[in-house]
Amino acid sequence: MRILILGSGGRECTFAWKLAQEISTENIFIAPGNAGTAKYGTNVDLSLKDFEAIGNFCISHSIDTLLPGSEETLVDGIRNYFENLESLKHIYVFGPDKTGALLEGSKDFAKKFMVKYNIPTARYESFKKGEELLAKAFLKTMKPPYVIKADGLAAGKGVVIPETLAEAENCVDEMLRGQFGQASSTIVIEEFLKGIEVSFFAITDGKDYILLPEAKDYKRIGENDTGPNTGGMGAVSPVSFVDDTFKNKVIEQVVKPTMNGLQNESFHYRGFVFFGLINVDGNPFVIEYNCRMGDPETEVVLPRLKNSFSEIINKAKTGSFSEIVPQFDQRYCTTIMLVAGGYPGDYTKGKPIEIGTVTNSIVFHAGIKISDGILKSNGGRVMAVSSFGETMIEALDKSYSSIKNINFEGMNYRTDIGKDLL
Repeated sequence: MRILILGSGGRECTFAWKLAQEISTENIFIAPGNAGTAKYGTNVDLSLKDFEAIGNFCISHSIDTLLPGSEETLVDGIRNYFENLESLKHIYVFGPDKTGALLEGSKDFAKKFMVKYNIPTARYESFKKGEELLAKAFLKTMKPPYVIKADGLAAGKGVVIPETLAEAENCVDEMLRGQFGQASSTIVIEEFLKGIEVSFFAITDGKDYILLPEAKDYKRIGENDTGPNTGGMGAVSPVSFVDDTFKNKVIEQVVKPTMNGLQNESFHYRGFVFFGLINVDGNPFVIEYNCRMGDPETEVVLPRLKNSFSEIINKAKTGSFSEIVPQFDQRYCTTIMLVAGGYPGDYTKGKPIEIGTVTNSIVFHAGIKISDGILKSNGGRVMAVSSFGETMIEALDKSYSSIKNINFEGMNYRTDIGKDLL
């Protein structure tokens, strides 16, 4: 395998880390990558928007496998681009095509899919610009709080949960007026579900699938889940409330119907399916689909995978997925995200990073670059510190202990990851 990973975050660093244990680092390339991915392969200065340049690089460097990490390239149709060009169609893209990626790229598309295949989800309606009065009439059929989503990709900021009807009506006006550009030209209004969230992950070849370990991530910047949402402040796996009963409900009511739907719709789907779920009184409801792995969930899920990641990717290509017997580390894995001061608001980059001796944890780089031979911050989420433990507390203690050996100006992190599960 000669593989090009697309992305620059902690997720892509984890992919490279896992693959480097299985194949030569000379055969691993990451575009654009970060300071951490450079340890596991070769970073390549390519724009993820420039499909032509990506294709040319793949040809000139004999790449046979492409692994898109983030949703944008999949939603923009990177697989379609490769499959439709004679010079590129021999290169295997491990991810869904543009239609399959709509499961993440369009909230309206995903909700219609769920309803069609009887997958439990919140009651909803979709509205376009010019339908503001209909949207507000629908709001009056619901009880607060309300969930209002931009239909398209909005960099993780397209979901608002107004507490009052007046706030919700104002939100409808702002979104349909173009608050998130084209992404909010259609909005989805959902019933609010009260429960606790959990993420499930599958890898599929379009027919068979492997269910990966579940995880719980922590989105809000502040302790006790306060403050604005972020890309993720930490994650734990496994999740204590996911017992056999709940897991079986997820498989029978969510995973299997989703996989059947993907086949019935002839999406030719392969790659990851991320199920964003909420546990409501012991029953799973789908909040959202993603067409890629989550971040920072990847930093706790992939380390628990004992199988060869490269072999799984290859078997999804050859249609021999049913041969795989998934094996997972039964220990807990936890990760703590270190973020820049001010994140998720305004923050500064270029802060020198000191990393001392870290022996009990794995440090996955995210927003980090090397400048003048010095590690410097280069994003809001700077790095994830992952650790194993026989208990969740042991794993968390290792991560927090390791963080004491890491420092940069303004460094911030949550000290209460996982405490809600105790």
